[in-house]
Amino acid sequence: QVQLVESGGGLVQAGGSLRLSCVVSGRSFSSYAMGWFRQAPGKEREFVAVVTGNGGSTYYADSVKGRLTISRDNAKNTVYLQMNSLKSEDTAVYYCARGRSVIPGASTNQYDYWGQGTQVTVSS
Repeated sequence: QVQLVESGGGLVQAGGSLRLSCVVSGRSFSSYAMGWFRQAPGKEREFVAVVTGNGGSTYYADSVKGRLTISRDNAKNTVYLQMNSLKSEDTAVYYCARGRSVIPGASTNQYDYWGQGTQVTVSS
């Protein structure tokens, strides 16, 4: 059974930083792309960032480029999201997700396992 557990969310002032972590159980972690999505109240879940299975390539939503950084440690079955220069519009529940393959994607239907989410609140 594959399980994803996020941590690291919280309340931060605008301009501050947070680091989210997501630990993934199960085998062959490096065989799958890993992504981060977020969902604000009243809005659809949206793509934030994705990293390929070997960590060699990353892709970001335009709204977070230059501020958020995705990375992974395959030895620890963990994916991270470093969040800097946070803005009030970054407030959302953040979810990590395992891709259906090593190929990265930005659509929710390209992911088959999801974490429970962690709340990030940025105060202005």
